[in-house]
Amino acid sequence: MQFPHPLIEGRLIQRYKRFLADVELEDGSVETVHCPNPGAMLGLKEPGSKVWISDSHNPKRKLRYTFELIEADDTLVCVNTNLPNKIGREAIEDGLIPSLKGYGSIKAEVKYGVNSRIDLLLSDENRPLTYVEIKNSHLLRTKGLFEFPDCVTARGAKHLVELSNQVKIGHRAVMLFVIQRMDGNKFALARDMDPNYAAEFDKAIAVGVEAFAVRCEVSTTGIIARNLVPIEGI
Repeated sequence: MQFPHPLIEGRLIQRYKRFLADVELEDGSVETVHCPNPGAMLGLKEPGSKVWISDSHNPKRKLRYTFELIEADDTLVCVNTNLPNKIGREAIEDGLIPSLKGYGSIKAEVKYGVNSRIDLLLSDENRPLTYVEIKNSHLLRTKGLFEFPDCVTARGAKHLVELSNQVKIGHRAVMLFVIQRMDGNKFALARDMDPNYAAEFDKAIAVGVEAFAVRCEVSTTGIIARNLVPIEGI
């Protein structure tokens, strides 16, 4: 996934009201930018951090700029939770996840379950329909260990129930965590952050939902899925 235009460097003043951030640009001007991340962003909102924002080049947008990257723990981290679906699809299409290779069709945002949309629906002759739910991960509290979630996610728990239901009726279901940083080598659930999500995850794995975690290389020009990392407990 490549950014369509060069990113603009700045310094973070503050992130607030979930979807807003103030950024000081190199010329000293301050812009209020859209923060496309509803999570807690633990460790990724320190005032004074070096950040990069994108320009929408859309004069009709209320907020022209979008918060994309931050430098944290001596590495680049992408905070844009709108990107993992595209990155995850590229990882599948590039064959990075062996068991998801070779499907003839990949469709996005297909309605299913109870008022839900699956991120990706994979289909092919002589293979069961495969429902792929994608979640962003960028939490790192312990050296080398990526985690999800960084706050309570009732919506995420609902998605796990929906995936479990698809397995029960004979389809295949996959939970794909897209990790938008490179400074770790394994993945685990942040069970203390949301015990209910962890419980639903365990139930989903028990009925046959599969889970993968893919680590991404982040740069100021783009984000590339590089390799799978092991998930603790499965």
